[in-house]
Amino acid sequence: MEIKVFFIGVIMGTYAYFAGKLIKGKEYRNQTKCAVWHGLFWACAAGIIFLMLTVNFDNGQTSGIWHFVNRFKLVLWPALTLSAWTIGFFSVRRRDEKRIEKALKNDLEWAETIYPVMIIGGIFMYFLFQGFRIPSGSMKNTLLIGDHLFVNKFIYGTRVPFTENRILKLRAVSRGDVIVFKFPSKSPAESYCGSSQYGRDFIKRVIGLPGETVELRNGRVFINGTELAETYTRFVDTERIPFSSANLPYESFSAVWAGRQLGNIYGEAIRDNFGPVIVPSGTYFAMGDNRDRSCDSRFWGPVPEENIKGKASSIFWPPTRIGSLDVSASKVSKETPD
Repeated sequence: MEIKVFFIGVIMGTYAYFAGKLIKGKEYRNQTKCAVWHGLFWACAAGIIFLMLTVNFDNGQTSGIWHFVNRFKLVLWPALTLSAWTIGFFSVRRRDEKRIEKALKNDLEWAETIYPVMIIGGIFMYFLFQGFRIPSGSMKNTLLIGDHLFVNKFIYGTRVPFTENRILKLRAVSRGDVIVFKFPSKSPAESYCGSSQYGRDFIKRVIGLPGETVELRNGRVFINGTELAETYTRFVDTERIPFSSANLPYESFSAVWAGRQLGNIYGEAIRDNFGPVIVPSGTYFAMGDNRDRSCDSRFWGPVPEENIKGKASSIFWPPTRIGSLDVSASKVSKETPD
């Protein structure tokens, strides 16, 4: 999304440059030319509005109107911008010079205000921090639906634009980090946890590191055979789901899991009793704190390091929940489970 913000800023800045030259040349008598440029401003404005709508999908919101917008965005985007251009074009077509001059100067004023904000905002979001909205209850009670977070995007290294490479890494991903990442799906046709997760941003907690063996026994997590002490988990079901992979050799179980098909084969059966599996190099095992209601690495495999966007650092909305995130029990929400 940050790249969209940046390029809209560039487009608006380009418009401001040429519109300024048009106004400076006082070409108001050329009504068609002026109408075209006024229409272009309206089209840019419509593009910004559409971008704001798609932020909901980038943050994982896929229900209602947002699902419709994302599904048909390749049609809606050009249709919206073309409609806006048409309205802008005919709003000043065949108007007097004073009205055309006023319209173009208003366009230029708005463009000169918007484009630096969009460009700087896009750079800030790409390299430093980005906002993220919690779309589901998979991280209760640590994070609640509707919480808005700042995601630290430079702590694991600054991403080189248009590559998967990172530089200036401050520290490595650690167990217990709450991370935001792009779901590791390569095609919209792939289905996980009952639907396509392609292109969505997920937020989960890092549980297993590269090379470690992860296993769940009756909901309890074991790392390399030792139980992991967890103070942040939430269980809403009173009974655990029994499961045995005895009929599937250890190597096959781990391979099917790394190939992201385990959940499609066993479904909820592996929720509480899972593994063991070895986390591949360059990947992480991530789980939601709300263990009985989380679509996570148990079902769709490891999280590649290159998919990680950053570490969730603090809640900035709603006001009653403003504060930094921490893996300690003292920072976990005290909300009573449903």
